[in-house]
Amino acid sequence: MATQIHAVQAVSSPRSDAPALDVQQFINERGISGVQWLTVALCFLIVFIDGYDTAAAGYIAPSLSRDWGVAAPMLKPMMSAALIGLAIGAIGVGPIADRFGRRKVLIGSLALFGVFSLASAWAYDIVSISVLRLLTGIGLGAAMPNAITLTSEYCPARHRSKLTMAMFCGFTLGSASGGFVAARLIGEYGWQSVLIVGGVAPLLLVPVLIALLPESLQYLVVRRGGAGVPALLKRMDRSARLDERIRTTVPEIGKLKTDSAVAVLFSPGYTIGTVALWATYFCGLLTIYLITSWLPTLVSNAGLPIAKASQIGGMFMFGGALGCLLMGVVMDRYDPHRAIAWAYSISAVLLLALAQSSGDLSDMGALVFAAGLFINAGQSALLALAAGFYPTQGRATGVAWMNGIGRFGGIFGAYFGGTLLGLGWNFAAIVSALAVPALLAATAIWIKGLQRAPG
Repeated sequence: MATQIHAVQAVSSPRSDAPALDVQQFINERGISGVQWLTVALCFLIVFIDGYDTAAAGYIAPSLSRDWGVAAPMLKPMMSAALIGLAIGAIGVGPIADRFGRRKVLIGSLALFGVFSLASAWAYDIVSISVLRLLTGIGLGAAMPNAITLTSEYCPARHRSKLTMAMFCGFTLGSASGGFVAARLIGEYGWQSVLIVGGVAPLLLVPVLIALLPESLQYLVVRRGGAGVPALLKRMDRSARLDERIRTTVPEIGKLKTDSAVAVLFSPGYTIGTVALWATYFCGLLTIYLITSWLPTLVSNAGLPIAKASQIGGMFMFGGALGCLLMGVVMDRYDPHRAIAWAYSISAVLLLALAQSSGDLSDMGALVFAAGLFINAGQSALLALAAGFYPTQGRATGVAWMNGIGRFGGIFGAYFGGTLLGLGWNFAAIVSALAVPALLAATAIWIKGLQRAPG
C-alpha cells in the first residue's frame, strides 16, 4: 500500500485541489499532432539504422569469409556476438528506461552502437570483430524496445497499433536496405564500407534527437510528478487551456501494488502473458535470425553470385516491411492474438514451399518476400502488443525484456545455422526445419490470447 500512496503522491502539484487530467484520455480525444508525428518519425529513423546495423553481419559474411580465408561456419562467433549484445542491452536497459526515461536511453544507445559499428570496420580477425559486434549489439538492443515504447505512449489508442507498426517498419526497411547497400558497396569498397555507413548514420542522428525528441508523457507523470507535461500537451493542442500547475495522471496510477518495473511483469494478471510473449518472441527470432544471418551464404553456396545472394536476403526484410503495415491495420480492427498466430502459421507453410523451390531466382525471391512478410508481421506485432499489455511503470521493461529474452532465440538461430552448415545440411533441409519454431510461436501467442491485461 505504501508504494501505491507514493505513486499517487508522485503526480501531485501545488494545486492539489484541481481535478487530475488523464494524459492518455487527452491524447485519445484528439487527432495526431505535429509533436506526435515528429516522435514517430524520429523513432522510425532510430529503428531504421538499428535494423541496418543488426543485419550487417549477415550481409558482409560471404565477402568477409572470402577475404579472410575462413570457412562460413567459422563466422559463428561474429554472428552470435551482436545477438548476445542485443540481449544484454535489452534486458539491462528496460528497468533503466522505466526509472530514468526513454529519451536519455535512446540517445545514449544510438551513440553507443554508432561508435562501435564504426570501429568494427577496422577489425582484423574473428575475435576482434566478434568483440566489437558484441558492444555494437548492446547499443542496438537498448534502442529498439525504447523506440517502440515511446511511440506507443504518444499514440491515441485507436491508432496505436497502426502507428507503432508503421514506425517499426523502419527496422525491417533498414535490414532490407542493408542487403542492397551491401550489394552496391562491397564490390567497390569492401565489406568495411557497410560497417562505416552503419556507424556514421547514428552518430549524425544523435544531435537531432537531443534537439527534437520529447520525453514520454506517461513517464513524466509516473516518475517526475508531471513536470513539463502541460507544456508538451499545449504543443500537441495549442487550443487547450491548461494551467502549468494542473495535476496530471494516467489510468493505472494506484492500481498496482508494486513500484518495481521488474515486479510488474510478474504481478497478478501479467505472469502468464509475460511467459507466453517471451516464448513467442524466442521462437520467432530463432527463425528470423537464422534466415537473415545465413540466407545470403546459403544462396551463395547454391551457386548464385554474392550480389544476388545479398539481394535475396534483402527481399526477406522488404516483405517484412509490408507485413508490418498490414498487421498494424489488422490489429486495430480484429483480435491481435489470432492475427499474429495466423501470420506465424502461414509463414511456416511458406518456408516449406521455399525449401522445395527449384532454385530459380525469381521464384526464390517471391517466396522469400512472402515468408518475410508474414513472419516479420507476426514478430513486429508482438512489440506493439507488449507495449499495450503492460502499464507505464513496467512498459519499457516489459517490451525490452521480451525483446532481450527473445534475442536468445536469435543467438541460437544464428549459431545453429552455422552448426547445420558445418554438418553438411543443405538449403532445403535448413529452411524446412524452420517451420517448427514458426508453428511453436503460433501456439504460444494463442496461449497469450487467453490472458488479457488486468482492467
